Amino acid sequence: MSLKISRPSGVLMAIVLSQFLCTSLWFAGNAIIDDLIAGLGFPAYSVSHLTSAIQFGFIVGTLAYALLNIADRYSPSRVFLFSALFASMSNIILAQKGVSFEMALGSRFLVGFFLAGIYPVGMKIAADHFDRSLGKSLGLLVGALVLGTALPHLIRSHLGDWHYSYVIFMVTGFAVIGGLVIGLMVPDGPYRKPSQKLQLRKTFTAFKNPAFRGAAFGYFGHMWELYTFYAFLPAILIYWSDFNESTMDISFWSFIFIGLGGVGCAFWGMLSQSVHPKILATIALGISGLICLLTPFIFGISMSMLFLVMIGIWGTTVAADSPMFSTLVAQNAIPELKGTALTIVNCLGFALTIVSIQLVGWLQNFVAFKYLFLVLGIGPLFGLINLWRTEKIKS
Repeated sequence: MSLKISRPSGVLMAIVLSQFLCTSLWFAGNAIIDDLIAGLGFPAYSVSHLTSAIQFGFIVGTLAYALLNIADRYSPSRVFLFSALFASMSNIILAQKGVSFEMALGSRFLVGFFLAGIYPVGMKIAADHFDRSLGKSLGLLVGALVLGTALPHLIRSHLGDWHYSYVIFMVTGFAVIGGLVIGLMVPDGPYRKPSQKLQLRKTFTAFKNPAFRGAAFGYFGHMWELYTFYAFLPAILIYWSDFNESTMDISFWSFIFIGLGGVGCAFWGMLSQSVHPKILATIALGISGLICLLTPFIFGISMSMLFLVMIGIWGTTVAADSPMFSTLVAQNAIPELKGTALTIVNCLGFALTIVSIQLVGWLQNFVAFKYLFLVLGIGPLFGLINLWRTEKIKS
């Protein structure tokens, strides 16, 4: 009896569930950073370094997966499965007693490396199964990713006095389950056009297409803002809470605000059935970019409800354009190298996140916190300019 799912709705549900479970690995380290600093003596700057380590690992991983055309030469479902298993084994290192800062950095790097076989490969699997409804499918898929990255914060907020290692154990188990669901139940899609040989020279060929280039550059502007917001969100909430002498559950609200991005992705994906993805990407990127410029005023808001609404809008829109850009990238890529195109664009986008995260971390030494995030507005502006330079982007 075959475990493979044949119905499109079942396939989509399986991909979304697996993406949610596996990407919970992404911010597991961030969710327990205060425990690592207090309990193991990790340096105060650990948040930017551990976040950059996983981002750097993802960059190296996506570059390796893309150059070797792994998602196009081999079954994407099997690539996803083995990547999930290796990422899980790498993640569990963080739960070991007496783990050093260097070991933690190594663990985060390896998790990031193997996430390259989860996030972009998950999008490749969706693109192989869905054509006209790709925007909707990627909206749900990226929404699941965003919720997955927020999950460790929710787990940590409910652990109480339990040891932080339970966060690591739980998300590791989730990732194994997610990998098995894809590997055992999701077949290769009907729109898959496998590449029969290694094509190193064609890795960057898609950038010769102006429509592809415009979508990719728009995505890069989006990425400049996204993960720096995620990395520093707890610090933003702590800053506002201390300034207003408020008692706020930082882990819980971090989950809420990151999770709202998942809702935004899913909603934007549904809208893409009737509204061009380029227009939806523009709206989300424009709103989140505007909020970056308004942060000095937002951080000074004393009314808790108004502050929470503004950060909620930021959390929703900062991620909502991601599946729209991925849809545009996939639709304008060379068909037999669609997986490679998605992976290399992810690689370059995440390279920018390291620059952005480290820049904001460095600027903390010289700039007042309320002005710190103005620099993130550069990304949305760059993205909007490049997105609209190209008139003809496939819908």
